[in-house]
Amino acid sequence: MSGSGFPSTGVPGTTAWRALLALAVVFVLLATTGWTALRKHDMAAGPLAAAQAAWEKGSFGGHSLPDVDAPPRTIARFFSALDSAQRRTLAQRHPLVVGNLGGAPVKLRYKANHKALLQSRDTERHRMTDDRLTDEGRQEAGRRMHRFESMLQPGRQILAFDPTGRGRAAEVFGDLDQAQRVSVVVPGVDTDLLTFERSSRPYSAPVGMARSLQRQQHATAPYVRTATVAWADYTAPVGLGVDAASGGPARDGADRLDSFVRSLPATSRGSAPKVSLFCHSYGSVVCGVGAGRMPRAVSDIAVAGSPGMRVDNAQQLGTNAHVWAMRDRDDWIADVPHMNVGGLGHGADPVAGGFGSRHLSAAGANGHTGYFVPHTQSLANFAAIGTGSYGDVGCVTSDPECSSVT
Repeated sequence: MSGSGFPSTGVPGTTAWRALLALAVVFVLLATTGWTALRKHDMAAGPLAAAQAAWEKGSFGGHSLPDVDAPPRTIARFFSALDSAQRRTLAQRHPLVVGNLGGAPVKLRYKANHKALLQSRDTERHRMTDDRLTDEGRQEAGRRMHRFESMLQPGRQILAFDPTGRGRAAEVFGDLDQAQRVSVVVPGVDTDLLTFERSSRPYSAPVGMARSLQRQQHATAPYVRTATVAWADYTAPVGLGVDAASGGPARDGADRLDSFVRSLPATSRGSAPKVSLFCHSYGSVVCGVGAGRMPRAVSDIAVAGSPGMRVDNAQQLGTNAHVWAMRDRDDWIADVPHMNVGGLGHGADPVAGGFGSRHLSAAGANGHTGYFVPHTQSLANFAAIGTGSYGDVGCVTSDPECSSVT
């Protein structure tokens, strides 16, 4: 395969021909989905940026506060030098910063994000009656207010929260501090605060996916200490237009995913927990772009309903992790051209025989959003991978190498 995702023979290689192919792909996208532009998550404005600016100018106990982009080890050392009362004071003063600070104590981040959610809920409640907004603006405020109220429910463990723009979030299921193995669900297109969870079709949203996976992991291997993260902490494309066919959002997402994985707390023995990435739809593009830079703690990368990982084969991912792929036979993603022309498209099909992934069964998944539904083979396979129970993995019969993992 060539770098474009096309066979190296039989395809003209001129710049003009490739440009025509790229234009054809764009035309198809516009004709079938409309022009849906990615609304940028502007980090130069908004609540989090303002909170970070205040943090950078602040001090505590006569000392400067650490940089918000400092390595997790540096952040962890800073907080380890504080007593519990000092930590709580910082979280109360700077909830949005502490709640999103990799390396800060996990439970402190939960508390900080709870306070940040309270503040954001009250802001949206005020906006619901703001005459300066349009009817649509007030309705949007109402939807956000109800989402924040849901995220404030007792027992919820919000590990990241940013109300800027469409918003970003991450939630933990299980005990992240004690986990031997951590599963991270990386969702795809149209993921934001309003779609972070759903009342109808709950398993099509990040919260429902992660909750379902954590329950299945406990049923599969109750003796393994696991935690699962619904990681919607990147700015996903909106709709199935040109942005969803490009790699820009995936590159930003891969940077953030790498930082997140590196910030996970060590196990009780001081080592990094084993990490499995479960990447759905455009989330698999994020995982593909980031695979080569991930720490060795990432033992498995499993993709479902993937449009491609922006490579021609698994070897090009540059990772030592096991690479798994599944697709339900009724998933519409199979009809998306697996190519990369002029930066559009995401390369080869991860479930294709020549790609080099281990081909998992997705029996019972029922379409593009059904992979995390209880009682499906797809969910059972994810749980087997997440717990390291490789002997329980169910593969398609045409892939004899799939179950050879040890």
